[in-house]
Amino acid sequence: MRRYSVVIPIYNRPDEIKELLESLTKQTYRNFDVVIVEDGSSIKCEDIVNTFKTQLDVTYYFKENSGQGFSRNYGYERAKGDYYVVFDSDCIIPPNYFEELEKALDEKIPGCIWRPR
Repeated sequence: MRRYSVVIPIYNRPDEIKELLESLTKQTYRNFDVVIVEDGSSIKCEDIVNTFKTQLDVTYYFKENSGQGFSRNYGYERAKGDYYVVFDSDCIIPPNYFEELEKALDEKIPGCIWRPR
């Protein structure tokens, strides 16, 4: 079981997803999976995502275009973690992001959506 699931809806942004995934490989806390949901893009990022499979627990899904909210929900349904974290494709995440998130959760500071089991 993963602690966190990073859900990333994406539409026609392969260059951005590469930078985001590179930033996730540098995390000091590693108990997370990454769910990429390509929302009907004509410029797909699957090949870029596949280059990160040895560095991250990442899965890629392609679906017909339905909008960012529906793509997030699609990702939540496939996520493995106890908590969801949603990033837009143009984010670059600091290396200690999940480490700090762990501290905040230990202090009972809400910041994520909890998925009860």
